Amino acid sequence: MARPITLFTGQWADLPLDELVRKAGGWGFDGLELACWGDHFDVVKALSDSDYATQRRRLLESAGLSCHAIGAHLVGQAVCDPIDARHRSVLPAEVWGDGDPEGVRQRAADRLKDTARAAGALGVGVVTGFTGSPIWAQLYSFPPNDFSAVERGYEEFAERFGPILDVFEAEGVRFALEVHPTEIAYDFVTTRKALAAIGRRKSFGINFDPSHFIPQFLDPAPFVTEFADRIFHVHIKDSKRRLDGRRSILGSHLDFGADERGWDFVSPGHGDVDFEALIRTLNRIGYDGPLSVEWEDAGMDREWGAQDALRYTRQINFAASGRAFDAAFSGGER
Repeated sequence: MARPITLFTGQWADLPLDELVRKAGGWGFDGLELACWGDHFDVVKALSDSDYATQRRRLLESAGLSCHAIGAHLVGQAVCDPIDARHRSVLPAEVWGDGDPEGVRQRAADRLKDTARAAGALGVGVVTGFTGSPIWAQLYSFPPNDFSAVERGYEEFAERFGPILDVFEAEGVRFALEVHPTEIAYDFVTTRKALAAIGRRKSFGINFDPSHFIPQFLDPAPFVTEFADRIFHVHIKDSKRRLDGRRSILGSHLDFGADERGWDFVSPGHGDVDFEALIRTLNRIGYDGPLSVEWEDAGMDREWGAQDALRYTRQINFAASGRAFDAAFSGGER
């Protein structure tokens, strides 16, 4: 199974795309998952300039790279979130506008619709991203939650994402939510609820990233098994728990990389994700899409880490057998 190994460019958006293309091609990646920020993939230009998508493709091809997905995490976060000042730092100025929360949410939804159209222009069938959540702040039930308001949060998510998915379906593009804390779906139960809320529309699935399961003490492989028909895209990303009775799993309001955090993202193969079990499960469900390295590690040089992650991912990217292990005993395949 020749799954391409790609690099998500979101953590590299400080570099011009042409520079990152040269680096990633030289390191040996098969492609890039282009972030819709920095100068990596401009949704507005893709729709206003008929040559833009073609030029982006040619730039990738000049280094032997492909593109299977584009990432719209930042704009997607604002679709369902309660909007505050933090969103301004990650949103395009025209989406933020005057900062009125409902206006921001509506403009973010419109930009996500345009992202589906831009993906179609680029010839890409998957947009990865976030949804945001109107109810994440109610995670810890004190003051006590009104659980009817929680249910209403799922209804609001469906109301806001329904028109977005209409455009995705018209363009023949699928949206892959990265199941993640702060999103409408962050674990098994909430993923079931989110899918049910939108009537399990075929255009809405999952960008599976195992690193977000480790701090929650969840097993990534059974999640892939349960939601096999919704795994549209996969991130290769790792995280490490460092719980010693003094560090908190909640992060203690400390930035990533701080010594007193109870967990952190680390380069693939250096954390607690059981990637062998994950790959075996991906083989079992027949996933043959990209393995996209999303590289984050506050304790490691970025360029060294990206190359180390690529080597590691190639090592674990094994195919299923295709035959019974004891077939040779009887002289025939089973």
